Amino acid sequence: MNARGALGRYGEDLAARLLADAGMDVIERNWRCRAGEIDIVARDGNALVVCEVKTRRSQEFEHPMAAVTPVKADRLRRLAEIWLDRHGGPPGGGVRIDLVGVTVPRRGAPVVEHARGVS
Repeated sequence: MNARGALGRYGEDLAARLLADAGMDVIERNWRCRAGEIDIVARDGNALVVCEVKTRRSQEFEHPMAAVTPVKADRLRRLAEIWLDRHGGPPGGGVRIDLVGVTVPRRGAPVVEHARGVS
């Protein structure tokens, strides 16, 4: 794994921990199909959460939350539909798309931010 892949994996680990600490059940990570990948699939009560994780080093690039464009949000909605089709349909609580942004500074603790219902 290269440095970029390791950084992304680290961010996903932090995101999964944050979601679990918030009371969600992480049921799948890095789910892939021909249309793309869902970073984290979780349950929040009776709702299904499709979570995109964006990790950046410090402030060298745009804020991680800015990386989810309308095109990316559309792709996440399509991926959620495919996942639901393959896993028995939507739960009673519906489906939500969340974003976790992770900023890893050169020194100090990472900053992990969770935005619910971004799309």
